[in-house]
Amino acid sequence: MKILITDLYSPSHEITPLTMAIVAQRGLDGTTSTCVLEEQEEYVIRSSPSKIMDHACKFFGASLKGRQEGTRDICGITHKAPISVDPSSGMYFFPTSSPKNSKCSWIAHSHIDKVNKGANHRTEIVFKNGKSILVESSYGSILNQIQRTAQYRYLLDNRIRFLQKHSVAELAPEPFA
Repeated sequence: MKILITDLYSPSHEITPLTMAIVAQRGLDGTTSTCVLEEQEEYVIRSSPSKIMDHACKFFGASLKGRQEGTRDICGITHKAPISVDPSSGMYFFPTSSPKNSKCSWIAHSHIDKVNKGANHRTEIVFKNGKSILVESSYGSILNQIQRTAQYRYLLDNRIRFLQKHSVAELAPEPFA
């Protein structure tokens, strides 16, 4: 079931932990739209995937560029950087190509079940709920993006846990002597 949403700022399609992919679509007239794949439904939005990701990042207090710079600072990834839209809810996404490319789609790391080689430098991504998509990116590139996202996720999650552990310890009252 596809629903056409024309207002980018409509709260009915916010990126959530149920979002599996933000897929670029090219219309016959050359315009770019985006199919947002959720676990149970799909939405089509008249905007580019990177603009939708930027809006999602801003909803959680940062911009897409800021999230990309954070990835670079944490693990040194500078090109096709994976991002955390919201680490507290586990929303980590990676781009299938340069986010400046109109064909760039964004894939939610936690929803991937497996990837399969496709024809003509395409790759099939199979999600845990059984849905699948074909992306215009090589199998090796997608595997690399999955691995880089896992590494980034590990490093960021460790930083957050470290801060939470030490913040709690510092806030605990001193024992009476």
